[in-house]
Amino acid sequence: MSVLREALIDVGAIEENTRHMRRLTGVDVMAVVKAEGYGHGAVRSAAAALAGGASRLGVTDVAEALALRRGGIDAPVVAWLHAPGQSFAEAAASGIEIGVSTMDQLQAAAAAASSEHAAGVHLKLETGLGRNGIAPADYAAVFSEAARLERIGRVRIVGLFSHLSNTSAEDDRAALAAFLDGVDAAARIGIRPQLRHIAATHAAIEIPEARLDCVRIGIGIYGLSPFADRTSGDLGLRPAMTLRGEVAAVRRVPAGQGVSYGYTYRTERETTLALVPLGYADGVPRQASGAGPVVIGRQRFHVSGRIAMDQFVVDVGDAPVRIGDDVTLFGDPTLGAPAVEEWADAASTINYEIVTRIGPRVPRRQVRG
Repeated sequence: MSVLREALIDVGAIEENTRHMRRLTGVDVMAVVKAEGYGHGAVRSAAAALAGGASRLGVTDVAEALALRRGGIDAPVVAWLHAPGQSFAEAAASGIEIGVSTMDQLQAAAAAASSEHAAGVHLKLETGLGRNGIAPADYAAVFSEAARLERIGRVRIVGLFSHLSNTSAEDDRAALAAFLDGVDAAARIGIRPQLRHIAATHAAIEIPEARLDCVRIGIGIYGLSPFADRTSGDLGLRPAMTLRGEVAAVRRVPAGQGVSYGYTYRTERETTLALVPLGYADGVPRQASGAGPVVIGRQRFHVSGRIAMDQFVVDVGDAPVRIGDDVTLFGDPTLGAPAVEEWADAASTINYEIVTRIGPRVPRRQVRG
């Protein structure tokens, strides 16, 4: 079937990557499926990660968690970023656990509890990242109130957690130490949750002592590396997304032909131009103009000139490229596709952003490799 553009999502890869991270870390895996599963599709990613051994799921906000419930996912889910004054009634009724960073959020979670079910909460501690989380100066007050609310059945304290900066091993170990100090402070007040979690993919691999009871694996389940100096293959992971399209037009042009907006590229000789129907409206970064790699007919080329909203052009020289030929922007490099990191480098960003920004106009087609 002919397509303008599509992203192939290998759910088998997500399942295998999750299983690999579970074996590597030896603790519970929380699969992070926020932002539509980093662009892969939240429900399909959640289902694949759970099949691979994840015990729970993490998302950014309650709306994302409720979307999982509507998609048939009934595993434990925690959401940790909330609008001011948000009600947690629907979340609590759906069994969604709430990440709590303030006294107000704790009280809102308690208010959402029913007479039959306490609201599940994870208390987030500020350990140096400068974002949300309970500040050390507020530990005593918030922990005391949380313990009281748990005693009277309004909340169930499932976890204590924080985030690391990934700045350096020293910085992350300092944050881990600060977190464990907070865990000890909570224990002195009687809070002893089931889970302590601070490590995402980077620290789960790099800092074994940060694994604690649970690791939050995001980029790793999608088969991508959080390290600049190690590839997916180095980590035993397999990329799950392949972004592809088909050549929509070919044109033979003379030397000196301007290409795309601004004529930032002009042909040096008679050549063939191939039109690829993906652009920045689809999440292909305009910053990668003139540099993003593609494979057409097993040959590697680069974007020629500026990436437009809906399309870009590739100078293929004398290669026998035809309308309908497959074009792969990125995928599994072991299968000959450009690595997503090459697009990230071309756009001066990170692999996380490239896959996450692929837009809703690009159909996702589930496959199992």
